Formats: sequence, C-alpha cells, structure tokens
Amino acid sequence: MSERGALRTRLDRLAREVAKFGAVGALGLLVNIAVFNLLRHTTDLQVVRASLLATFVAILFNYVGFRYWTYRDRDKTGRTRELMLFLLFSAAGAVIENGVLYAATYGFGWNSPVQSNVFKILGIGIATLFRFWSYRSWVFKALPAKDDVGVVAQGRVPAAPAEAIRRRGAGAAR
Repeated sequence: MSERGALRTRLDRLAREVAKFGAVGALGLLVNIAVFNLLRHTTDLQVVRASLLATFVAILFNYVGFRYWTYRDRDKTGRTRELMLFLLFSAAGAVIENGVLYAATYGFGWNSPVQSNVFKILGIGIATLFRFWSYRSWVFKALPAKDDVGVVAQGRVPAAPAEAIRRRGAGAAR
C-alpha cells in the first residue's frame, strides 16, 4: 500500500471515529440538556448545580456509548484504569463545561433560561474538544497494529509506521 493509500485509510478511520464519537456525544447532549432543563424547571436547584447533575448523568450515558460502540475495538484489558481515566477526564470536561456556565451566570448575570442553555451548550462544545482528545489518547487506547503484535511478542521493537508501510509495499511488489 502506498503512503498516500495508508494516509487515506488513517483519515477514513479517523472520520468514522469522529462520526461515532459525535453520534454518542449528540445523544449525550440531548440527555444533558433534557436533565438540566428538567431539574431547572422542577426543582429549586441553582443553575450550576442542576448543570453538574445533568453533566454527571450524561457522562454515565456517554461511557456506555463510547465503550460499547465508538471504541468497542479498543483495548479492554484495563477496565479499572480505563474507568478511572474516563472519570478523571470527564471531571475535567465538566469543569470546563460548567465553568463557562458559571462565568456567564455569576460573572455576567446572564441567567435567563435561554441564556443558561446557550452557555451550557457553548461549554459542552469546548469541553467536547478536550474530551475527544483525552479519551482517544489516554482512555480508550488503540491496540497495536496486527503486524506489530507478532514483533512485540518476539521482544522486538515495531518498525516506525512509514517503514512498516514501505516493507509491506516492497513485499507485495516481489
């Protein structure tokens, strides 16, 4: 496979991952906003407290979606580590998400239902970028490439991706 073909394959894989992450995230957004508005209109909770509870419910929903759909092909050996990292990075995302809402509500006095929803969604958008990067980099780790599994099992260091691609291409040409 040429380097261009390998790049196209990697970009296609990334596009599928982003689409799946986005689908789970979109459903999580609906859960988050629905729970937020339900709490906001049926309880006396303050805005940011209602938002934190809604975020927690959405985090639980998203973990199930990410683990069993978006990243189902990723390493499953360290579930405790995975869950702890997921919760850690989700908490950091919750701080980002609710920090935006907190600043709008208490810093600028923007507290109407429409304003609260706008800044909640803005915070979710910013936090989503952080979560995507952290989940794919640290939580749901990719398994080694199939060619590298045998090499690692033999105690050797796998080749750099470009070198491995060249070797495969040279082997196919023979």
